[in-house]
Amino acid sequence: MSGGVGPTCKDIRLPKEEEEEDDERHHHHLEGIPENESNKKLKKSSKKRYLTFRQLNALAVILVFSASGMVSIEDFSFVLFSFFYMLFISKVAFPSLSPTPEPPVFGHNNKILSLYVSLAALVGLFLPIAYIFEGILTGDKEGIKAASPHVFLLGSQVFLEGVSVHGDFSLPVRVFVPVLYNSRRIFTLVEWLRTEIRKGDEDFGGIVRRLHVGRGLAIINLVLWCYNLFGFLLPVYLPRAFKRYYSEHHKVKD
Repeated sequence: MSGGVGPTCKDIRLPKEEEEEDDERHHHHLEGIPENESNKKLKKSSKKRYLTFRQLNALAVILVFSASGMVSIEDFSFVLFSFFYMLFISKVAFPSLSPTPEPPVFGHNNKILSLYVSLAALVGLFLPIAYIFEGILTGDKEGIKAASPHVFLLGSQVFLEGVSVHGDFSLPVRVFVPVLYNSRRIFTLVEWLRTEIRKGDEDFGGIVRRLHVGRGLAIINLVLWCYNLFGFLLPVYLPRAFKRYYSEHHKVKD
């Protein structure tokens, strides 16, 4: 990711694909292929890999949740709006300054970041999906309804982060996706936690263990994504992305 959970730069990013691109560029260099020809080949190969395995998984989550009726019209509209707005600002405000994809802000082989992204994917996506599937088996309709918006939006974020990276969008556009989605998902997580607390206040007839798991997941995700937004994306990632973009902008002008 990129600060969210996808392939943008730091949420749930795709360092592996960037390593492949580096290897391919290095291979072209060893073969003596000129840099401009190498860039063209890299661009073509990146288009071939436009839908990665991670993006396909995210797309599957989006389609399954949409088809099952677990997604509200508001959340679906939000995803559509974010996609078209991303296209809009990429043309009007932050056009790409390079014919090849811009390198990630924190480099290709940041092990701490990769570990953080993997943890975020586990806590933010895989565990809530398992919680929802168990809710289907146990008939916990309230828990499913409360957890689904977060999972749907996070899956949409991962997919759009991949689009922003492999679609050759500029760094400001790439950082826009996790910041926007992270901000939106905080509200869905608060609502998820409220639902789990209300279930305890009422005469809960379900599995007590599930009640505690639901509350724990909601709290952990709320803490994780609040930190991700206010401790990483806004104070660290966003300024560095804009600094690199505008320094490149001045180089192009000169």
